[in-house]
Amino acid sequence: MPEVSAGTLPAMPITGRRSVKAVASSLFALTKPRIIELLLVTTIPTMLLADRGLPSVRVLLVTLAGGALAAGSANTINCYIDRDIDAVMRRTSRRPLARPAPMAVVKPLEALIFGIVLGAASTVLLGTLVNWLSAILADAAILFYVFVYTIGLKRRTASNIVIGGAAGCFPVLVGWSAVTGTVSLPAIVLFAVIFFWTPPHFWALAMKFRDDYAAASVPMLPVVAPATVVARKILIYSYVMVASTLALAPYAGWIYTVCAVGLGGWFLAEAHRLHARVNRAASPVPAAAGPAADGTGREVDEGTCAGIARPSANPASMRLFHLSIAYLTLLFAAIAVVSLLPWGRW
Repeated sequence: MPEVSAGTLPAMPITGRRSVKAVASSLFALTKPRIIELLLVTTIPTMLLADRGLPSVRVLLVTLAGGALAAGSANTINCYIDRDIDAVMRRTSRRPLARPAPMAVVKPLEALIFGIVLGAASTVLLGTLVNWLSAILADAAILFYVFVYTIGLKRRTASNIVIGGAAGCFPVLVGWSAVTGTVSLPAIVLFAVIFFWTPPHFWALAMKFRDDYAAASVPMLPVVAPATVVARKILIYSYVMVASTLALAPYAGWIYTVCAVGLGGWFLAEAHRLHARVNRAASPVPAAAGPAADGTGREVDEGTCAGIARPSANPASMRLFHLSIAYLTLLFAAIAVVSLLPWGRW
């Protein structure tokens, strides 16, 4: 999944020998632990749904550990590759590899080796203690995130997060295959849910940090398209995402369906709210109306995402970003609950 502003450490000059604690803290920060938490939130309910109950505790714990190692590997290598643009962006400038030499705790080569070791450990753990299909899927997630998203797409196309976001969908496939030894239709539906959830989630964040991405020459959609276009695409993907959640209804049951409809309506209402606010902000102020038209008396240039890039003026984009995390968490919590209930199926 795309990174948020997690895993940063206080900026302090490093003098003398590096302490084990400081190095360990920096390496841990490179794994982006908050992103790993969200990935595990999707893995556990998927495993419960695959088992229609509580799977083996050993399989559950090993899969979570292996998945965390795989995600940590991908995120660490991502930080290694993107250390140049992380240093330019204010949001990421305090990440361990983005710091200037006097404040650096770990060296780039050390971080790269650490990321590779995490990936190897994930492969061995999942392959020997769960099954090799889960290990292969975890490896595929690492390779996709590093080579397709980070190296291939992120700096080249505004479709980076649309395609590259698939890397964050692999945990549901890993969790499903860990329990069943296969990848079946419900797992693919869950993959689709996260796939279509990712663009609205990340574009809402990127609207706030548009200037950061522009400074780093990263063509995120809010950098290369007017705010109205971004908001419209967020709305479209939100509808497709909600439709994807309903595709799981035949398998998950009526209680899940009620929850999915309610949560989907909540998310769509917020997406419409963002769309309406952006359109209002982008509308030129009538000359005769003056300051009363928008409270400021100024026209808004769509290409600057004005009022959206600055959440203090219009908090709608960050509101949707935070809501998207709550939405996904609650949706998968509903999946977990209905998987454990002896009733609620069609």
